[in-house]
Amino acid sequence: MLHFWSGMNDGFTILFGFFLKAAYMNSIESRYPSAVNPKLLWAGRIITALMAIAFGMSGFMKLKGGPEFAEGATHLGLPDSMRMPLAVLEFTCLAIYLFPSTSVIGAILLTGYLGGAICTHWRVGDTFIPQIVIGVLVWLGIFLREPRLWALMPWRSRGS
Repeated sequence: MLHFWSGMNDGFTILFGFFLKAAYMNSIESRYPSAVNPKLLWAGRIITALMAIAFGMSGFMKLKGGPEFAEGATHLGLPDSMRMPLAVLEFTCLAIYLFPSTSVIGAILLTGYLGGAICTHWRVGDTFIPQIVIGVLVWLGIFLREPRLWALMPWRSRGS
């Protein structure tokens, strides 16, 4: 996180880096307590569950295939050979998103996946607002459950 001397591995640097990191984390934890408001926590869980259902259904439809998928893929200019790789990619991103320890990485991956979906829909002239809304909801679900993400927001306190 804070590596001023990335090439040096002497004991002093390791010890100093440990204390610097501990001080930094303590300052974040004092501003953003680990106890989340239960209402926010459950709202985040519900939003995450809804996003998991949406991505799961989308991945399942890609696995299943069928004439509806073929028609939609043809409209978007995607060959049928992309069906299985897209399904595997979507399920992989979803699985990473659903594990609490990797949920932020999963949200980043799902955001990238949705970015590709936005470009694909934009290219053929379709609306891409639903993909933007889904991307916002993916991050909102984690944001409400994870107070450490609050430190990343550039909000000012009322006293500043």
